[in-house]
Amino acid sequence: MVLALSLLCGALVVAVAVLTALLVRTQRRLEASKQATLALERDLAAALRPPAPVSPADRLVRRVVRTVDKVRSHGVSGLLQASLEDLSAWAATERSDILNIAAADGTVTLFFSDIEDSTAINAKLGDAAWVRVLAGHDAVVRGRVEQYRGRVVKTAGDGFMVAFRDAEAACRAALKIQKDLRRNRDPRLWLSPVRVRIGIHTGRVVTRDGDYFGSNVAMAARVASHARGGEVLASTAVRDALDDDAAVVLLEGDEVSLKGLPGTHRLWRVERRRPAAALGAPEEVVADGDPDARA
Repeated sequence: MVLALSLLCGALVVAVAVLTALLVRTQRRLEASKQATLALERDLAAALRPPAPVSPADRLVRRVVRTVDKVRSHGVSGLLQASLEDLSAWAATERSDILNIAAADGTVTLFFSDIEDSTAINAKLGDAAWVRVLAGHDAVVRGRVEQYRGRVVKTAGDGFMVAFRDAEAACRAALKIQKDLRRNRDPRLWLSPVRVRIGIHTGRVVTRDGDYFGSNVAMAARVASHARGGEVLASTAVRDALDDDAAVVLLEGDEVSLKGLPGTHRLWRVERRRPAAALGAPEEVVADGDPDARA
């Protein structure tokens, strides 16, 4: 009896040892399989990841493709919403830089622009030609922004967000941009004339309470969304910020609702003011910002 129990215990010990060895071996195999799977996933991700852009043209093409993808996935309204969400993020990251350009009273004038029907133009021209058109458009916008001492805060596809210290500088830069685009002197723009929508709003960026900065960014973007190609629209705050002798005049437009912003808002069309040639004659309004005007 004792012998039988001894043999049984021995057999159990051997069985436990064998099972332990099998378990350890299985765990090692599982770990090796897991590591192999992770390596395959990393290799696959690396293979699918597009290479980093090596030139400004490559970066522009990537930007165009992302924009087209957004339009396909969300439609134009979804793309606009995405742009506003991006602007809100930029407001947080770029706020310190914009504070440096704010006027003494803590206000800044924000300028928001984009190309009308840009997706259709891109589809018609193809990516290579569209990149050249974008480069010509960007050169016009940046040149006039620099001339009037503005600061490009951020770009997204064909859209620009710019900050100016005063409202008149923003309005004059916008009118000059429209004039340059109508004249179409850049050979890159001969492939396809572009019509740009511009919206301008003045607001406070220095405040103790409330996110005035974020709402002002949204206001500028919404004003731009109501403009037609070749037109410059501004908010009432811009009109109030202009001096009586400003080189621009604001013509009263419609009172509209702006998505995401409470109440209704009066929009104003920005035009160039030019004194009449005859002494004592009334001032003349020149339709630089009229979409139907011709240079």
